[in-house]
Order: sequence, then C-alpha cells, then structure tokens
Amino acid sequence: MQNLLKILLRYSNFLVFIALEVAAFMLISLHNAAPRSSIFSTANSFIAWQHEQLSEIGGYFSLRSQNEQLAAENAALRNALSAQDSTQIWHYETAKVVQMTTDELHNYLTINRGSKDGIVRGQGVRNSDGVVGIIRTVGPNYSVVLPIINTHTNLSCRFAKNDYIGTLQWDGKDSRFAMLADVATHMVVNEGDTIVTSGLSPVFPEGIPVGIVENSVLKEGDSFHTIRIRLNTNFKRLKYVEIVQNAHQQELEQLQHGLD
Repeated sequence: MQNLLKILLRYSNFLVFIALEVAAFMLISLHNAAPRSSIFSTANSFIAWQHEQLSEIGGYFSLRSQNEQLAAENAALRNALSAQDSTQIWHYETAKVVQMTTDELHNYLTINRGSKDGIVRGQGVRNSDGVVGIIRTVGPNYSVVLPIINTHTNLSCRFAKNDYIGTLQWDGKDSRFAMLADVATHMVVNEGDTIVTSGLSPVFPEGIPVGIVENSVLKEGDSFHTIRIRLNTNFKRLKYVEIVQNAHQQELEQLQHGLD
C-alpha cells in the first residue's frame, strides 16, 4: 500500500495533467459540433463494420443452404427426366461430401449417405458438372467413394462427336486432368473434343459429361493416342454430389459375373 502511495505521489502532476486533458476533450466534444461529429462518425463506422461482418456470416450460411437446395433440385429434375423414360431405371440421391483428399495417388471422398439410404457398393457418383466417381464401401450412415482422380479407377468413356470409346485413367499428377487411353491412331482427336460416359456399364447412364480434350500427342510408332483430358468436376471445390442408382444394376452385374 505504501509503495502504491509513493507511486501516486511521484506521478501526481502527470496524472492531474491527463485528467485535465480528458475533461477538456469531453467539454470540447459536447460544445463543438465538428469534433462531436467525428466521434459519432467513428462510432458509426465501427457499428457499420460490425453489421458488415454479421451480414457476411449470415450470407455464408445462406449460401450453404442455397447450395443444398440447388443440389436437391438438380436431383429432383434428373429423377423427373428419368421418370419420362419408359424404363425408369435411373434414380438420383443427393449427398454431402464430409471428407476428401485430392493430392494423393489413391484419393477418396466420404459422403453422408449409407445403407440406410439405399446406397450400395458400385453405384456411380456425379455432381452438376459431371462424373465424380464410384462408391467403394458402404456403412449404415456414410459411404466412401473412389473418385476418377484415383489411380485405381477406370471409367469407360466416349467421344461425344462420334461415339468412339476410350478408357479414362488418372496419372496421379493433377486433380484437374486425367488421361484417356485405348484410342487408336486412326481416330482424329482435336483439342476441345467433348468426352462423356459411354453407358457401357451399369454404373452411369450414357452422356454424363466427363471433360474435354486438353491436348493429344501421337508419336511415330505409337499404337494409341496420348490424350490429356481437362475434367469437368472441380474436386478442390466439391461439396455436394448425386448418387446414381440403377434399378437394374444388381441383375446386370450378376449376369456379367456369370460369364467369368
């Protein structure tokens, strides 16, 4: 206590000076419009900043809700279009990506749908832009998907311009690109050619966008083109997907296995 009193006495002149300065400032602010306006302006600016931050936070959650709604609407539209087909074998179920890798050789993603939602191994997965991958393992509430940016995933594709078949494979280098194999040298490949699903498996219907030809190399003596495809799906921004369910998939797979 004595030390505190000594400090107060030592700096008493300075403390009195500060007190007088504060008092003078308050008096000027109360009786002078310009400084008072400046103070209020500063306060209003701070309040506006707070509102802006709150607005951005609200906008974030609103955008997320809108994305969820858009994904559901896309799936509903595809289901409606499928229902117009007399076979009615395709159905689409929306899901959210809850975990994902994009920079490994064996990338995967986890979605929040499982066996309780009718999901089974081998079903295709797409989004509004194009193909995503194929379901590998299924739990009650979640499923793991092998994306097309996994070196173990092969996808049957075709050129939209002439239906020529090729096999999409990932080289493990860049999640934006994949390679299209098994395209013979007599096939004319042009930059910008559109690649879609072939429909030759029960996993995807024909015509789902996959990507476009980025470039093609044909060296002397090669039997096949070396074709680089720019993928439609941006895996770095993937949040919502649609599970592609084929009502006849189990029957088709049993028939195919019977030939082995």
